[in-house]
Amino acid sequence: MSKLLYIKASPRLAASRSIAVADAYLAALKTKHPDLVVDEIDLWDAGLPEFDGDRVTAKLTVFGGGVNEGAQATLWDEIAAIAGRFTAADHYLFAIPMWNGGIPYKLKHYIDVIHQPGLTFGFDPATGYFGLLAGKKATIVYTSGAYSTAFPSPAFGVDHQSTYMSAWLAQAGVTDVEDIRYQPTILTADSDGDFARAKANAASRAA
Repeated sequence: MSKLLYIKASPRLAASRSIAVADAYLAALKTKHPDLVVDEIDLWDAGLPEFDGDRVTAKLTVFGGGVNEGAQATLWDEIAAIAGRFTAADHYLFAIPMWNGGIPYKLKHYIDVIHQPGLTFGFDPATGYFGLLAGKKATIVYTSGAYSTAFPSPAFGVDHQSTYMSAWLAQAGVTDVEDIRYQPTILTADSDGDFARAKANAASRAA
């Protein structure tokens, strides 16, 4: 039985167009695969821990081949539990609006918590990083108000949104990545029509 983790990176929820397009994708996917298990994370209500100095120390201990003990071990166990929810999924669905050319800070916070040595990646001093999540798939809905590949950059924005996500997922070993773009959402003469077409496109991609 396949498991999908749906990660919502917009705080606007019902008003979010990235979430609406991702919802359309998910609805079609569930129709195709009725036994699909879906887990959802609203990053704005996830209670993510601060990745503070003590947690960085725990990470570096593991990165250096050591073993965390005492309170430091408890902190690492907390991180491992949050990352375990991510690594347990077979398919990831992200709804990501563009913020200042990049991703919302809550998503960056989540990635900084879960992307850890021995959990999502490994490191070889001779060859570098290698991912531990091979065989998994990611579907990413990208939205932006003005930026579009059809408009000149940087005048209408710069895409650090998809480039960052692609680089991070690749380092984690997720190379089967499907992008669904609804850009721009504001700078258009037919906002409602574009929105409807974006949802229909997402549903067709799932089907």
